[in-house]
Amino acid sequence: MSEPASISAGIAARYATAIFEIAQENNDLEGLEKSLNDLGAALAESADLRTLIHSPLISRADQEAAIAAIAERMGLAPVMKNALALMAEKRRLFVLPQLISALRAKLADERNEITAEVVSAKALTKAQTEKLAKVLSARVGKTVNVDAAVDENLIGGLVVKVGSKMIDTSIRSRLNSLQNAMKEVG
Repeated sequence: MSEPASISAGIAARYATAIFEIAQENNDLEGLEKSLNDLGAALAESADLRTLIHSPLISRADQEAAIAAIAERMGLAPVMKNALALMAEKRRLFVLPQLISALRAKLADERNEITAEVVSAKALTKAQTEKLAKVLSARVGKTVNVDAAVDENLIGGLVVKVGSKMIDTSIRSRLNSLQNAMKEVG
């Protein structure tokens, strides 16, 4: 991880811990989750919002006023509104994407859930997705949510990433291994 990315992740982790604990004390984890979903969608859709949080050309006062107005208009949970105001005051809004990811991870951990990133050569059917989730749940001891994607370059098989573990059963991976083995022989 590059130094700026690790610094951003560290800042986001500290804010996420504080926000999560406050929401937990106020019994408002549902409100926090709804705020995160709304904020994540807004970040994905709005180039202006991304510019607002990243641009050093926007003054601190303008950032504070804009983010407060956005938070109010979106109806974010009070803990999220206050956190965004503090982050704007401290010029830390640039870590908002990492903050959202960190808070989603904390919420999932609270519910004893984990997300498995699954890449397959063809789209998985609902039955295949459910069976995979069941098998992974038995293996990791948590409820597994499958985040599926398609990469036709895999030729066949799956690449599954759960937490820090990765299982690659793709044909592309096997062919690469075979190719490397043949290079060593020849």
